[in-house]
Amino acid sequence: MPKQSVLVVDDEVSIRKALARSLEREGYLVTTVKSSVEAEAVSKDKEYDLVVTDLILPDGNGIELVRSLQSKQKCKSSIIITGNATVESAIEATRQGVFHYVTKPFNIDEVLVLVDKAIEHSNLSQQNKHLKRELKRTFAIDNFVGDSEPMLKVIRLVERVADTDSTVLITGESGTGKEIVARALHYNSSRSDKIFVPVNCGAIPLGLLESELFGHVKGAFTGALNNRDGRFKAADNGTLFLDEIGEMPPDLQVKILRVLQNKSIEPVGSVKSIEVDARIIAATNVDLDNAVQEKQFREDLYYRLNVIPIVMPPLRERRSDVPLLIHHFLEIYNNEKGCDVLIRDDMVINAFASYDWPGNVRELENLIQRIVILKGTGEVELRDLPTKILSGSRMRVAQSGSFTDFELPDEGVCFKELVTAFEDHLLAQALSRTHGNKNKASELLKMNRTTLVEKLKKRQVLY
Repeated sequence: MPKQSVLVVDDEVSIRKALARSLEREGYLVTTVKSSVEAEAVSKDKEYDLVVTDLILPDGNGIELVRSLQSKQKCKSSIIITGNATVESAIEATRQGVFHYVTKPFNIDEVLVLVDKAIEHSNLSQQNKHLKRELKRTFAIDNFVGDSEPMLKVIRLVERVADTDSTVLITGESGTGKEIVARALHYNSSRSDKIFVPVNCGAIPLGLLESELFGHVKGAFTGALNNRDGRFKAADNGTLFLDEIGEMPPDLQVKILRVLQNKSIEPVGSVKSIEVDARIIAATNVDLDNAVQEKQFREDLYYRLNVIPIVMPPLRERRSDVPLLIHHFLEIYNNEKGCDVLIRDDMVINAFASYDWPGNVRELENLIQRIVILKGTGEVELRDLPTKILSGSRMRVAQSGSFTDFELPDEGVCFKELVTAFEDHLLAQALSRTHGNKNKASELLKMNRTTLVEKLKKRQVLY
């Protein structure tokens, strides 16, 4: 790892030398200058991790120097040293983002500790900014995987409502990607630089949920040794995602309704309201219309949450997106696991596309991850797929039910269609029982393997 660079600016030679010696012993690369002009000159072609500068310089002000270097992205953090400390200068230094304000005379060891902390804080800040940029890229609307009409409808709605403060209710089965949509709404809004706070209302014990959401004051209950902020306060100016809100008990529903109405919370044990500005996005796999009818969910809260409804389609209703999702997850897990697994066989892709996916996108992702880990390299064949995928595949059968019980209708049938459907039925069963092994399937059907392969090539039936 490259050494951290420090620029020391002070017109007193003794201070420059003392700081330089101490910092170099700690492993820093140190540059020393005596004025603002010299500091600007040495920073023309270089960015410093930290600037340590005197407040009063022969040709200017240390705070103004820091402001100038920061505006040109020539310093990541700063410490001001002064022998003329005033409240006004300390406030101004803080306003400019100066990490610390040190008065002369100072202890050199204390300054070294501050230098370490300033650079550590700067590194964390840079990592945080990088992470936020990555999150914005990850949850960019362009990154949604799917071009089916149900998914395009979701994408268009997210584009329209992301940069608003409207409350959104996302509904859909488990595994359809409700949290991904919630994050996309946040990271494509003006609140994207603030925090996104997820809360799984069904995973937190009921006795703790109120404190978790609203916080508590010291002594509110046994074990409340200190004041504690809740998730609403943490999400101030950002977004609070209330996942599985259909699991929330009725008494808390009342309090959530009050927050939405008044934009304020009351910590447990407190009578003082605290204003919060958090955008609320809720999600549930519960049918809230039915829950309202059955008096399990408050009707007034439902209408407060359901300002902008987004319905996530189950994967079985967007089958054309399955190939896109397969290759998306293959790329992710091949890169993550250092593998090289391919899925190119149309029969394999058709098997995926025709399965009903009760666990939706999450189930598909988990299966692709497992296949990548177990396969390691090479092309996926039917025999690599779980039995449930093969046996659950849809077949284009002209007549449902048992073929042996089939009665010829008075109006007649298309002989070719019916025979083809019966062959499809037999081929699918044979491949399912043999886990896609064509040799064993041909033996089971007492057929040459080449004949089986030819029949499969001609068919567009989904296995």
